[in-house]
Amino acid sequence: MSHHHRRDTERVCIRTRKIYDWVTRQVDVPLRSFSGEDLEALFPLDHCRREGTICDFLGAQHTNPQHLTIRCFLTDAEGNPIDSVVDQDALICQEITQPNGRQSVNVTLPSGETVTLQKVKALIKGHVVVQIVSPAGTVICQSKPIPFATAQTFILCAPEGTQLNCHISFFECDTSLVCTDNFAQLDVSITLCLEVQVEADVKIEVEARFCQPREELAEAVLCPTTKFPPQCPDVFPAM
Repeated sequence: MSHHHRRDTERVCIRTRKIYDWVTRQVDVPLRSFSGEDLEALFPLDHCRREGTICDFLGAQHTNPQHLTIRCFLTDAEGNPIDSVVDQDALICQEITQPNGRQSVNVTLPSGETVTLQKVKALIKGHVVVQIVSPAGTVICQSKPIPFATAQTFILCAPEGTQLNCHISFFECDTSLVCTDNFAQLDVSITLCLEVQVEADVKIEVEARFCQPREELAEAVLCPTTKFPPQCPDVFPAM
């Protein structure tokens, strides 16, 4: 079998998404605690119980509510589970517009050099759902979607014309339910790793060659080879 590769290259201009800055931050969302009417509102009567409080219901079903498993997970606004690694839209992450635009700040690098960067504020919002699971693994009760939000400030290379883009690379939700004779409270703790990028569409010149499909191992004479239109190298890309 003969192998033939084009070695000639030419300067081409392409449009792509440029990353101006990229940071990762662990974000600990402030603890959310629910008790009294707020706790009961999370577990509606028609979802979990016929009457009484959620702790009364659990006590009636199980001799020791402490043997129950309380778990929580990331969801959309309707309570549908979301895989934060696969679904990049699992969170609402948007820049908080500042009255006078992004503020420039001078930052001293570890090398001693001083650079000018921008202060970028971001609002991160999402939902979690809490499930109460029996020792046998059966879901006894599920809460309504619980919204959470946090505001974060980043110092980034974010010149005018760039946009903020962020997604989750790690998500963890811990919860506990305390039921005693005179006290009931649900605590929800959320930790996430936020990937934050500053991006913009740019046109860049690169040294490249056009790709062509390889020859099929079996005979295939009906499929034409794609032909790209020729460039005008004398006028574009410009030197």
